[in-house]
Amino acid sequence: MVPDKRDFDAIIVGSGPNGLAAAILMQQNGLSVLLLEAKSEIGGGLRTAELTLPGFKHDICSAIHPLAAASPYFKTLPLANFGLNYIYPEIEAAHPLEHANSAVLCRSIDETALHLGADENTYRNLMRSVTKNWPLIDADVLGPLHFPKHPLALASFGLNAIKPATLLANKFKTKQGKALLAGMAAHAMQPLTNMATSAIAMVLMAAGHLQGWPVPKGGSNNIANALAAYFVSLGGKIETNTYVKSLEELPSTHAVLFDITPKQLLQIAGHKFSSIYKWQLERYRYGLGVYKIDWALDEAIPFSSEACKKAGTVHIGNTLNEIRDAEQQTWNGKHPDKPFVLLAQQSLFDETRAPKGKHTAWAYCHVPGGSTRNMTDAIEKQIERYAPGFRDVILAKHTMDTVQMEEYNPNYIGGDINGGVIDLGQLFTRPALRYSPYKTSEKGMYICSASTPPGGGVHGMCGYYAAKKALNDIFDIKVDSLNRAEK
Repeated sequence: MVPDKRDFDAIIVGSGPNGLAAAILMQQNGLSVLLLEAKSEIGGGLRTAELTLPGFKHDICSAIHPLAAASPYFKTLPLANFGLNYIYPEIEAAHPLEHANSAVLCRSIDETALHLGADENTYRNLMRSVTKNWPLIDADVLGPLHFPKHPLALASFGLNAIKPATLLANKFKTKQGKALLAGMAAHAMQPLTNMATSAIAMVLMAAGHLQGWPVPKGGSNNIANALAAYFVSLGGKIETNTYVKSLEELPSTHAVLFDITPKQLLQIAGHKFSSIYKWQLERYRYGLGVYKIDWALDEAIPFSSEACKKAGTVHIGNTLNEIRDAEQQTWNGKHPDKPFVLLAQQSLFDETRAPKGKHTAWAYCHVPGGSTRNMTDAIEKQIERYAPGFRDVILAKHTMDTVQMEEYNPNYIGGDINGGVIDLGQLFTRPALRYSPYKTSEKGMYICSASTPPGGGVHGMCGYYAAKKALNDIFDIKVDSLNRAEK
């Protein structure tokens, strides 16, 4: 039965990658969709600005995009026709070590393995299995808990993915093998001794081998701009500078999808929810925050390692043990002297990011949620360990602590860029334990942010699955894994 006429069939609140994905899927299926954004520009974490000096373009949040390139849904969209061009670094990621050669993630499994010495066959055997099965399980891994189409392939992945990264690291003998895994797993923003931290590492490495870790030409905002342009081309409508504080502010509609976290959802619509659902949202756990720095540089970072000079991403944290200890200290509410640092150097590959001959750099470390500690000195010392003279090439810098991150994007509660802890307790039950994590207790209301499975990352899959659920519930439109409607 077709619902009665309203101002819009669906409204999406929030224009991050998940909100945009949800809006597109619903518009693709013949609905009239309104996308509302509180800021003057769309994108959420996909924004780029001259934060330091004129001509230096810095990605305010996300910078390198392996999951955007690997996203099962984004790959179905004609985004290149709407201005999105990816640039692929020579080396996807590098991990420098003191007194040892760097570990690297290359597009080729064999090339990556060759850098691992005695761990060559171990790495090759681990990742060949993952990459072989990935096209069969990508939508399952990057989605809600459900019975998979290829259970054996998913089980093969899960046997290692469920392990703590510190346990999976026991497969490796070399500093390089252990460090490579640790740096990848540290993206989980939790102790490496936690269950399923290996899953984060394996997904990122598989994405690197299958799709690469690309840089969007001109800035990460161009991912959002391409998604928005495609949405508008389908007939969708976008309104910016519209901060939704209550349901009464919304036009009449059949379905509302919120690209926000439980904290904001409770503020806007908590009075509509059942007591059990509200109780669950109130107990949702947010995780570590980030302290971020952008630099305008007189020249490229003078890394001692040649591999680091060719990498889009550099993981700075030395050995597995050092990274494990730093992340555990941060989880315990401390600020380690040698934090794990994620660094991106987009201007090495994208000449539009800085004036000719100059460069940009982007980095952050993890800090306790809500921290206002200035971590600039600690981060720059970590970089100097592997790039002596780094501070001498700095022209200007811009910093953001967790409070400023949340001011920039209210979804970053306490500086948590993942929309909540992605540990085993909240991996599939985020934001609440329900048959569908996207459906609230109120009919017609859904949550489509990174606070739903599969969690943080620029992949749009949270928005895709939430929209798919709303299409089925409200409009009796069933969508298969490639977004084709079956009415």
